[in-house]
Formats: sequence, structure tokens, C-alpha cells
Amino acid sequence: MRILLAVDGSDHGVRATAEVLRLAAMLTTQPEIHLLFVHAPVPGGLLQHHVSREALNDYYREEGQDAVRSALETLRNAKIEPVLHLHVGPPAETIARYAEQHDCEMIVLGRRGHGALASFALGSVASGVLHHSNRPVLLVK
Repeated sequence: MRILLAVDGSDHGVRATAEVLRLAAMLTTQPEIHLLFVHAPVPGGLLQHHVSREALNDYYREEGQDAVRSALETLRNAKIEPVLHLHVGPPAETIARYAEQHDCEMIVLGRRGHGALASFALGSVASGVLHHSNRPVLLVK
């Protein structure tokens, strides 16, 4: 089984990681875990005129490494070496597209727990993934 675990460095990602380990313990063979962080693109315009592409890429990489650190450590402590990916793009669409491209059978991600009105008004990555993906999605509170 191939599971996509999307994290953002928050406590919600920690809980999603714990849920993936719980699921993995129930399977007869160890799943292939794809650990993904998606950084929303920094708005263009003036910033890109003053910051080099290399500096921006370094920023994205450092932010991504910080965001996956806890999940990566937790998985490795459980003797699971995930396939690690750091992406830049619209988070919900990127997560859904990644799952499709890598034939992940399930997407697991934390949910911040906004109410229905807040999710509607603000939009949420979890809602977006549900909208854009045809894969099973497990939202962990």
C-alpha cells in the first residue's frame, strides 16, 4: 500500500503521522509512505525583483525541511523510511496531483478543525484536497 502523508509542520501533522503509524501497524506488509510538504508560492512582483531565485529556493527548502522534521523523525524511529518530497504550489491541488502521479492509494493529512463557515470563507487545504482528489482521504483532527 502506498500512503501519502501531507504535513505542514503543525501539531495536526504530528497527529496525522501518528495515525499513519497506527494504520501501518494493522497492515500485513509495511506500506510505502510518501511524506510531502507543499509550500504556497511566495507572491511575485517586487519580491522577485529583490530576491534571487537561488535565495527563494533556499527559503522554500529550509521551510520544507523544518515542516517535515517531526514527521520524518517519528517515521524513522518506527523503522519506516519515507519517500520525501518538498513542493511549491497551491497546496490542495499539489497534494491531489502528487497522489495521482505517484499512485498513492490513500492521502492522510491533519485538519485544523475550522467550523463549516470558517472553512467556506477561508477555504482549507483539507477541503481542497477532498475537492481535487479522487483518492480516499483521511482527515485527522
